[in-house]
Amino acid sequence: MNAQHPLLRISELSVYYRGHDEPSIEQVSLEVGAGEFVSVVGESGSGKSTTVHAALRLLPSSARVQAVALELDGRDISTWSDRRLSRLRGPFVGFVPQDPGTSLNPVKRVGAQVLDALRLHRRVESGPARALALAKLELAGLPARVFEQYPHELSGGMKQRVLIAIALANDPALLVADEPTSALDVTVQKHILDHLASLREELGLGILLVTHDLDVAGERSDRMIVMRDGRIIETGSTRTIFENAREEYTRSLLAAAPSAHRGRLEPSVRGPRPVPAPAEEVLLSLRAISKRFSSGVRAADSVSLDITTGSTHALVGESGAGKSTVARIAAGLTAPDGGSVVLGGDAVTSARRSRDLRRQIQFVYQNPYSSLDPRFEVERIIAEPLVNFGLVGDRAGRRERVTELLEAVALPDDLRRRKPAELSGGQRQRVAIARALAARPRVLVLDEAVSALDVSVQAQILQLLVDLQYRNGLTYLFITHDLGVVRLIADDVTVMRAGQVVESGPATQILKNPEHDYTRRLLSAVPGTPVPDEDLVRVM
Repeated sequence: MNAQHPLLRISELSVYYRGHDEPSIEQVSLEVGAGEFVSVVGESGSGKSTTVHAALRLLPSSARVQAVALELDGRDISTWSDRRLSRLRGPFVGFVPQDPGTSLNPVKRVGAQVLDALRLHRRVESGPARALALAKLELAGLPARVFEQYPHELSGGMKQRVLIAIALANDPALLVADEPTSALDVTVQKHILDHLASLREELGLGILLVTHDLDVAGERSDRMIVMRDGRIIETGSTRTIFENAREEYTRSLLAAAPSAHRGRLEPSVRGPRPVPAPAEEVLLSLRAISKRFSSGVRAADSVSLDITTGSTHALVGESGAGKSTVARIAAGLTAPDGGSVVLGGDAVTSARRSRDLRRQIQFVYQNPYSSLDPRFEVERIIAEPLVNFGLVGDRAGRRERVTELLEAVALPDDLRRRKPAELSGGQRQRVAIARALAARPRVLVLDEAVSALDVSVQAQILQLLVDLQYRNGLTYLFITHDLGVVRLIADDVTVMRAGQVVESGPATQILKNPEHDYTRRLLSAVPGTPVPDEDLVRVM
C-alpha cells in the first residue's frame, strides 16, 4: 500500500449502457484515503451502486466506462484484465455486495465459501484455515454452527454477515460495501460497525459505504457524498451536511429519515374514514407454533400472538430469531411442526387452502430479486394476482389496475416494460409490494419489506401502508429489525429471541418501558446510543 496515494480515486467517471444515449453516471469524482470513512447516499436509482461497481470494474459488458482516473492505491486499473485485478480484490480491497441471496453459492456450505476466499490469496494449512474462517464468522456476529450450514438455512441478515466475513477474510486495506447493514438488526450492525471503526484506528482501513440509512451515515462517516440521477449534487463533512445542507434534495432526505419523526405516522387522507374503524377483534391468531429444521435449529418454539383487525403488529428481534419463519407459517407458506394458525375463523395451513383464503393473506418477501420472476416484465408480475384470482378479466382493466398500483408505490409508469434485472433494489421491492396489493388482501405479511428502500421511498411506502390501512381496514404483520420503523407504524409489538417470544404488548409500552432486559438491549443498540454487551450480537 502506498501511503502517498488515496486508497481509491475516481475522477470524472461516466457510465453508459448499451442502447441508451444518456449516461447512467455522469462526471462523478471521489476519493477514499487510509483510515477514512466515506458514505454515498441517495435514493434508489441515483447511481450509488453503479458507481462502486464501476470503481472495482464489476459492471457487465453492456456498460461502457469513461474516466479521467480510476485508481486503486495509486495504480490505474482502467485497462487491467480480470486476472490482474484479482490480485487486488481480496488482499487490498474487500467488497460486500447488496444482495446476499444471489451472492452466495447455494450448493456450498458457508464454511467452504469463507475458506475459498482465504485460500485464493494465501497458503494456509487446513487446521489454521478453518480456525481463521471461524474467527471471521465470529467477527461478523455468527455462531460456529453456521460454518457447516448452507445459505438457504440462514436468515437474510445472517447471509449478509457471511458476505461481510468473506470481504474481511484477507484483511483488506479498503472495504467497499454496498448496503451491508440493510438486512442487519441493530445489535449486529453496531457490533460490525464498531469493529470496522477499530480497524480504521489500528490498521488505517478505508471504508466506502453505500447506504440509505442516514442514521448510520451520520454517526459513522467522516464525509458524505449525496447522489441524484447519476450525479453528485453535494459533498462535505458529515456534520456540515447534517447541520447545514445546501441542497433541498439533501434536506428532504434528512427529513424523511425515521429518526426525524418523533411519533406514529398518521393517515394523510382527509375526511371521514371510508370503512368503519376496526373492532378490537382478533383477525389472525397463532397458537403455540413450533418449527424445527433438519439442521437442528429451532426457529419457533411455542410462539403465540394475536393480531387484531385493522392493526399493525410488528415482530422484531435479531436476525436468526425466527421472525421470518413465523411470518411464513402465518401466511400458510410453511407448515409448522405443532400449533395452529387461524385467519378469520378459518385454519391456515400450507396445503389445501381455499382460493379465497390464499387471496386474503398476501406475503411481501425480504429479497425481491429472488421473489420476482426474472423472465417477466413488471406489468405481468403485478398483474399476475389479478389473473390467478380472477379479479380483473379483461386486458384493459388489468392495465388500468397496474397503472394505479405503480402510482401507489411511487414508480413511474414507463417501468412497466422493464424486467427485474433492470431495476434497482428499491424499485424491485416496490414492485413486490404492488403485486401483493393487487389481490386486495385482508392481511399483508411484510418480511423486512422496507429494509432495501432509501429513506425517502421508505417514508412514501410507510405512509402508503398507513393510508391503505385507513381506507380499507387492512391488517399488517410487519417483520422488521428497524426499531425506528416500528415506532412509526406499529400498534403492537412482539419481541423474539432464539425462536421464543420474550415480550409482547402495545408498541408504546414496549418501546418506552420494556420489561425484558433483551428488549432494552435492542433499543440501546439503535445508532446514537451506547454499545450493547457483546454476547447479545450472536445468534444463540
